[in-house]
Amino acid sequence: MALFTKSQVRKNNTLKSCWVIVNDKVYDITSFLADHPGGDGILLEFAGTDVTSVLGDVTYHTHSDAAYDLLTDHYIGDVVQDGQETLLKQVSVGQKLIYETAKDTRDDEFLDLRKSLFPQLWNATYSKAYYLEQVHRPRYTPYCVPYFDHPLLDNLSKTNWFVIPMLWLPFVVYQLYKSLNAVNHSTSTAAQGFGMGILFWTLFEYVLHRFLFHLDDLLPDHPLALLVHFTLHGIHHHMPMDRLRLVMPPVLTVILSVPIFKIAHACFYPALAYAFVAGTFFGYICYDMVHYYLHHAQVTEVYFKELKRYHVAHHYKNFESGFGITSKLWDYVFGTVLTLESPITPSSTNTK
Repeated sequence: MALFTKSQVRKNNTLKSCWVIVNDKVYDITSFLADHPGGDGILLEFAGTDVTSVLGDVTYHTHSDAAYDLLTDHYIGDVVQDGQETLLKQVSVGQKLIYETAKDTRDDEFLDLRKSLFPQLWNATYSKAYYLEQVHRPRYTPYCVPYFDHPLLDNLSKTNWFVIPMLWLPFVVYQLYKSLNAVNHSTSTAAQGFGMGILFWTLFEYVLHRFLFHLDDLLPDHPLALLVHFTLHGIHHHMPMDRLRLVMPPVLTVILSVPIFKIAHACFYPALAYAFVAGTFFGYICYDMVHYYLHHAQVTEVYFKELKRYHVAHHYKNFESGFGITSKLWDYVFGTVLTLESPITPSSTNTK
């Protein structure tokens, strides 16, 4: 357990060492900079300072209980006045023991993120109400938490973002090729089907996210149902910054694509159907890439900055609305738009 003066904390204000103070406790958030939902820029604006008032300012950018939970994993000590380090050392050691015990209990009661998750969920006995409360309280780890005990199965549960375009863009091109060589083909037919497929995907994305991934109210209160829910989407809400379990695994994509194929070829003649499938899969690629971009990039000001704030609010403020990822279109149509606070303006509230 360490004690720090405010002058010591102020020296740690860079990408290589970034500390902040919250309620007289010191947090080393260096490892969290790259994964901060709002980007590392906002954290560096306040690096080395006391951000207690900033985190709770309703006119600025209030943080949820989940955000405070994430902080606890980066706790390194307490703030003291200059010259008081020796006087308060024994008190601080006692505080650390209380803190560490509470932290370990908090994590172990639901899921121990140091162990494989699947066996824990398989043997879980907690209720649906407790599960939903916990799964929507995000946790952060600088490492990828194992899902299965078996290394091969665990590797299959992970997907790097670049696999998506590498695997599915050639498929999109092939479907367009099939469209342009089918009976009654034409460039306008291919363009029309491609556009229809993209629009369909935006609706499918919304329906999938709202009525499958967030089927919380209708979820049976049974351990197996909770396991399926966690596998499909709960893991992403519990650990939203896990880079390897953010984009959709190819196996799941294949399963979900079967009804799309059947619908397309049942409703349209071949030239239009192939183009429709191409557009749908192109929309899916954009969805997964945008989703990853919103979580793990310093996004551009145009369009994506607002979209990032919108999606971050879905994770950390209200998971029962804001289901659109690539756009808010269907949230507007179905009345599930998530209301955001005023945009963040760090320069106006910087206390350094």
